[in-house]
Amino acid sequence: MTARDPRFIASLREATRGEVRENEPLAGYSTFRIGGPATVVFPAGPEDVAIALRHADNAGVSWFALGLGSNVLLPDAGLEALVIRLGKGLDGVRSDGDRWWFGAGLPAPLVARQTAAAGFAGLHKMVGVPGTVGGGVFMNAGCHGAEWADVVQRVTVVDPNGVDRVLDREEIPFRYRRSGLERVIVLETEVALHQAEPALLEQEVRDLFEWRQRGTPFNQPCCGSTFTNPDLPPGGHPSGLRSAGQFLDAADLKGYTIGRVQVSPLHANYFVNLGGGTADDVRRLIEHARDRVRDRFGVRLELEVKVVSPAGEIEPTDGVRTDG
Repeated sequence: MTARDPRFIASLREATRGEVRENEPLAGYSTFRIGGPATVVFPAGPEDVAIALRHADNAGVSWFALGLGSNVLLPDAGLEALVIRLGKGLDGVRSDGDRWWFGAGLPAPLVARQTAAAGFAGLHKMVGVPGTVGGGVFMNAGCHGAEWADVVQRVTVVDPNGVDRVLDREEIPFRYRRSGLERVIVLETEVALHQAEPALLEQEVRDLFEWRQRGTPFNQPCCGSTFTNPDLPPGGHPSGLRSAGQFLDAADLKGYTIGRVQVSPLHANYFVNLGGGTADDVRRLIEHARDRVRDRFGVRLELEVKVVSPAGEIEPTDGVRTDG
C-alpha cells in the first residue's frame, strides 16, 4: 500500500484532527517550485504527527516530513510516501530567561527576528536560512558562521511508532550540516541564547538580510545552497579557493543552464528554477557542475540539498540518478 491508496487516505482522515489532501502538487510546498503530487497531512498539533506516523507504520506506508520545503529536491513523479507537513499547529514559541522553546514548524527567519528584538543573540544570524526550526535542527542548518548545534540544548522528537522522547544535546551527533537524527521527526527544540543589546542585534539582522538580498537569488525559486563547502586538506587548496560557490564560479559555471534550471549568475552555489524546471534538470545540472569542478580542481563537491526519491528516501550525497 502507498499513501495514495484511497483506503489509507480515508482512514487517516478519520484518525487525525488535521487536514488530509490527496494528489496535492508538492511544487507549492518547495522553494524550488518542483515536485509532483502526493498525499499530504497538515497536523493540527504534535499529537497528529504521532497519529500519522503510527497510521503509516501500521499500513506499511513510508513517510516524509516537510517544513517550508527549502534544501530539498522533490521528485517530478511526486511521492508514494505520506507527506507530513510541519507548519501551523507546530509553530509555538515560549521563553524563560535565556532559554527558548520553538515548535518545529516555526520559520527560522521569524525566530531570528523575534529573539533579536527581545535582546537575545545566538539565532539572529538565521535570518538568512529559508526553512523551519525542525528542518534546521534536523539538517544542522546555518549561515554567517552560526549553526543550530551552537545553541541546541534539547530536542523533542517522535519516532515511526509515534513515541516521543526528549534528547539532550550530548545525545545528538551534530556535525557540519548534519544532525545524525535518523527516522525521527523533530517536534520542538530548546535552545540557550545570551543577552545582547536589542538595537545592535536588530541592526545586524537588517545587515545580514540586506547581504542576502544583494548576494543571493533570494527572490527566485531555488533550494538554497546546492553543495556543502568542501573538506579541504590542511593548508587549503592550491588555488586558494575555499567555498563551494568559489569553486563553481572559478569553473565558469555561472549562468550555465540545463533545461529550465540555471546556475545563478549572482551566486554559483544557488541553482534557480527559471520556470518550468524539473527535478531531472536539477539532477543533470548537479552532475555537470560536479564533473566540471572535479576535472578542473580535483575537488569532489558533496550535496547540501537533500534529493528525495518517490519512496520518500533521501538519496546518497555522493551521486544522484538522472531519469534518462
